[in-house]
Amino acid sequence: MLAVSAPAFAGSTVNVKLWDKDGDMNPDAKMGMGMPANMSMAMMKIEVDKKTVPAGKVTFDVTNTSKASVHEMIVVPVADPKKTTLPYVSNENRVDEDAAGHLGEVSELDPGKTGSLTLDLKPGFYAVFCNIPDHFMNGMWATIKVQ
Repeated sequence: MLAVSAPAFAGSTVNVKLWDKDGDMNPDAKMGMGMPANMSMAMMKIEVDKKTVPAGKVTFDVTNTSKASVHEMIVVPVADPKKTTLPYVSNENRVDEDAAGHLGEVSELDPGKTGSLTLDLKPGFYAVFCNIPDHFMNGMWATIKVQ
């Protein structure tokens, strides 16, 4: 029996989709990570095609599927995705990226545009989120596990 495996340097790819319902958002939404919210009501989301990837090189291929809104994707480590809340700057309506442990990002993508980011990730949990004002609180975040 012959076993075939990918070379160690190949890494993993996570396809990330940034979307919203016609650019609508609720300025009073409280759907940030770690908050009790009905996420099925979110007007904006980040979808990842893999929830778990092996440690090492991880490439995030990001597509902004919005028809009208600019979005971005930022990666930060989190201790426990069910309990962690990210440091939030209320008067700016966004996460404090530096305090959260910013590891990298795909900067502002116009509607329909794509970008990618490759990071060398250690085992643990990571949050990916959009930090355009109000987008995080409107549900634009997801988590992945690196093992």
